[in-house]
Amino acid sequence: MKKFVLFLFLVPIFSKAQTKSVAGTKPAGFVITGNVTGFPDGTSVSFLNEATNQPEKQGTIQNGKFVIKGKMDEPGFKGLIFADQPPMIPIFLDNENVTITGDKNSLESITVKGSASHNLYLGLNDQLKEYDAIVNGGGPLDSEAVAKVESIASDFVKKNPASFVSPLAIIRMYQLTQNGPEMETLYAKLPSSVKKGRLGQYLVQQIQESRINPIGSVIQDFSQDDTTGKPVDISSFRGKYVLIDFWASWCRPCRMENPNVVAAYNKYQDKNFTVLGVSLDQAKPAWINAIEMDGLTWSHVSDLKGWSNEVAAKFQVRSIPQNLLIDPQGKIIGKNLRGDVLDNKLSSLLQ
Repeated sequence: MKKFVLFLFLVPIFSKAQTKSVAGTKPAGFVITGNVTGFPDGTSVSFLNEATNQPEKQGTIQNGKFVIKGKMDEPGFKGLIFADQPPMIPIFLDNENVTITGDKNSLESITVKGSASHNLYLGLNDQLKEYDAIVNGGGPLDSEAVAKVESIASDFVKKNPASFVSPLAIIRMYQLTQNGPEMETLYAKLPSSVKKGRLGQYLVQQIQESRINPIGSVIQDFSQDDTTGKPVDISSFRGKYVLIDFWASWCRPCRMENPNVVAAYNKYQDKNFTVLGVSLDQAKPAWINAIEMDGLTWSHVSDLKGWSNEVAAKFQVRSIPQNLLIDPQGKIIGKNLRGDVLDNKLSSLLQ
């Protein structure tokens, strides 16, 4: 599964205020002039490759200065790093003259000037800073805060419809609220140029996925055999909050996420919460062994048909790990909740 935070840092962004050149002409390209002290001469300055997340050298520092030249097909979100080491400096880059100023020992305070898109990005961040904890899944959910984030995103899009920062605002809103209809409403306000951009296309994917098993719908009934061959029906869990977890023993991201699910189960199993694992395995021994190795002490089902698992097909599961959280009445109230986001959601419901 694509990592949501990395994608947000490495996708192109568009701004209607991107050009300062004469009307009817295209800017020649961008020039980044850096003055970043504290690095020895010869230190590399690189962009992270969008596909591989690997550094691509763009220049070197001499006497605390560097210059990078290039041209963007459209304004883009670039990640800048020094000496091939974190932290990454996110920059919304336009075809403009951009200056970067800072010091090695305080890269978090580095300044970027000259990019209209970057200015909009910083403005959005400033508005959302108070809510960073809940947006990133690290703080308790609060209905007023959630409503405020939704309002900030909506206002930002209405004021800046032609900016590729607007899709970012929509995505961050949806990440927190999982409000698919509102995501579609805001997406409709974007011009075609933004919709056709990479971040706009990512929004299309999110909209399509939000229409599958939508929040607020009642879970479709299903039954599948557990590890002993006994049928387990999802309706038998009525009265509990249930995380339906789609996974497989051969899925490395699933196995990496399992400790988070175990932690959530152990923390909330006495508070009307449980987990139902739906495995896309084909070999029963591997399935059973993974359950035991990872300490997955909840109920598990599978028809051992791999990607043709009938429950996965019913819910259009095409990648794993995936999960659905349902309430005691069987209504879907969460999708693809992981790590702190899962704990955050359960805490708001059960604490």
